[in-house]
Parts: sequence; structure tokens; C-alpha cells
Amino acid sequence: MNLFTFNTVEIILLVSLGLFLIIQIIYYFSLYNQLHAHNKTANNGDLIYETELPPISVIISARNESENLQKYLPSVLEQDYPEFEVIVINDGSTDESEDVLSAFEEKYTNLYHTFTPDGARYISRKKLALTLGIKASKHNWLVFTEADCRPASKDWLKLMARNFSPRTDIVLGYSGYEQENGWFQRKVAFSNLFMSMRYLGFALINKTYMGIGRNMAYRKELFFKNKGFSSHLNLQRGDDDLFINQVATPFNTRVETSPGAIIRMEPAYGFKSWKEEKVSYLATSHYYHGMQRYLLGFETTSRLLLLAITIATIAFGIIDKQWVVLGIAILAYILRYIMQVIIINQTATDFEEKKYYFTLPIFDVTEPLDVLQFKLFRKIRGKADYMKR
Repeated sequence: MNLFTFNTVEIILLVSLGLFLIIQIIYYFSLYNQLHAHNKTANNGDLIYETELPPISVIISARNESENLQKYLPSVLEQDYPEFEVIVINDGSTDESEDVLSAFEEKYTNLYHTFTPDGARYISRKKLALTLGIKASKHNWLVFTEADCRPASKDWLKLMARNFSPRTDIVLGYSGYEQENGWFQRKVAFSNLFMSMRYLGFALINKTYMGIGRNMAYRKELFFKNKGFSSHLNLQRGDDDLFINQVATPFNTRVETSPGAIIRMEPAYGFKSWKEEKVSYLATSHYYHGMQRYLLGFETTSRLLLLAITIATIAFGIIDKQWVVLGIAILAYILRYIMQVIIINQTATDFEEKKYYFTLPIFDVTEPLDVLQFKLFRKIRGKADYMKR
């Protein structure tokens, strides 16, 4: 048999293999490599940053978070920054949050706290809490994080603020889980890293479509100019991703990638809490404007099709004893794996995350399967579960 004579099925498989491999290469180098490229440019001193440090209002919504407030709030209050205030909104807590906040206010003069009315019915509680915090803030630049989070360094606010240029309205930062051992924690950390490579990567190519409320900043005037959360008051979530999707333009958003600007959050100890977070974001993603979520869906589809075609090509190569076909399929898989290892682990290193080698092929498949599972959860539960409460 001529090694370079292929039948029709083999030709179709090889052409499809090449096509989807090229699609994956385009996504990895044009989107997923953006964070590492940006960080490298910043480290080389090729980015222009602001030298003035305007006053900042840090806003945190907390509901029954007394333990996390005790544990993490001091790391926010003790930032090395010339002028800033921290506003914590006690969102109907029934634990010791009020006592914790009152005690901290005696120690820290830059801490203020307020509360949400018990009878609020016309807006999601978190959106109401954040709106109250924004109205109470003294300064134009608002920085957002959450009660179960801590800045990786005392320079977090400085690093975010160096992006506050005259034309900038939004600054997005990276947030990652506290590192823990264990299969589930590794899986969750990978999912978070990969999602960050997607939404922050799009922001770096001037196609911002969402933000995460654990680590982002925007102007107070931007909030009121766009009537706050009024366009999605009926949704429980959307205070971060939908709002940024609404107000971001190709030229008003910057991304901070320094390790010192990372926000670390409590590890996900159980599938249920992780699932709730993922399902909530999927519930709001349906309302995103722009082509980004469709482009990401196409990437996921092309990834799974590439894997399926690779398996089929290997099988046909073995059955037909067509070793060239078998070799091409294996080579294509190895090339993509090497590309993944380099790009994903470079980004993981930039954000001081653990690297992925042997687990990467597994997470490469389980990540889209998990998303599919979460989409099914959302469908089963229906829209009403994500309305205001």
C-alpha cells in the first residue's frame, strides 16, 4: 500500500483535522496569549501608566460574612495608598457582622459601613447594597471587591490606580483562588484561570464584554450616567458582568496584570457552591451584547470537534494500517498540547498559579462538559430562580 495514498474518508478526516487545528492556534495566539503578552510588555516598561494617585472609594457588599470580614478586611484597610476610604454595606446580616464592623471602625478611620433596608423589594439585594455604597462614597474612582477576598499585596490599589488615565473609565484585574491541594481545587482553579484568559483577553484587544466584581474599578460618574443597574433590575445577578457589558467601549477599559494586583479568594470547598456561582453567571450571560460569547462558544465547539476528529483519525489509521494518517493525527494532538502547555502555563506563572501538565488534557475536556452541565442546571431551574430577591 502506498503510504501517501488516502481514501475519501481519510482525506476528509485529515482536512478537518488541519482546519480545526488552525482554528485552535488562532484562538490561542490571538486571544489566550494576550494576558502574558500584556504582562511581558508591562515588565519591559513599554506601557504608559499614570503617576497621580486620585482618592479611591473601595466598596464591599457583605451578607453574613463576619468571619471573612475579620480575616480579610484588614488587608484592604491597610493598603499603601495616600487617600482612600472603605465602605462596607451590611446586607441584612444575621451574624456578628455589625459588631465586627463597628469594632473595626474604632480602629480604622478610613472605614465606614451602612446597611440595606429590610423591606427592599424592587431590586436585587446585592445591587441595592452596591448602589447605596456608591451613593455614600466620597470619591469618583470606585474599586470593588468582596468580603471573602484579600489583596495579594499592599500595592493593590496603587497598581489599579496607575491605570486611571483621563480616557479610562474601567479597570479590570485578576482574581484567583487561594491555592489548595486536591483534585477538585485544581479543577476549579483551572476553570477560573481559563475564564480569566477569555474575558481579560478580550478586554486587552478592546472587546470587553464582562467583569468580575472581586477585582475591578470604574468611575462613579460612569455609574450614574448609565443609570446604574436600571437596565437589569429584574435579575438577581449582573452587578458586575452585565454592568460592564453595558458600559464598556473599545477605548475606555484597561487591564491590570501585575501579581501585586491579584485578589485572592476563599477556596471552593464544595461542588455545590462552585456550581451556584457558575450557574448564576450563565444566567446573566444570555443578556450580553456583542459577539464574544458566540466566539467563545465556537472555540469550545472547535476544541471538542478537534478531539473527536483526532480520535477518529487515529482509529482509521490503525484499522487501515495507514501509518502516515496515524502519525499526522498524533502529531497534531502533540502540537496543540505543546501550545496549550506554553501559553496556559506562562499565564499561570504570571498570576502565581500552579502549572498544568498531566492534568491539562483532562481539564481541557472536563471544562466544557462542566459548562454544559451548568447550562442544564440553569434550564431545569428556569428563569424565575434568577429574578430579583
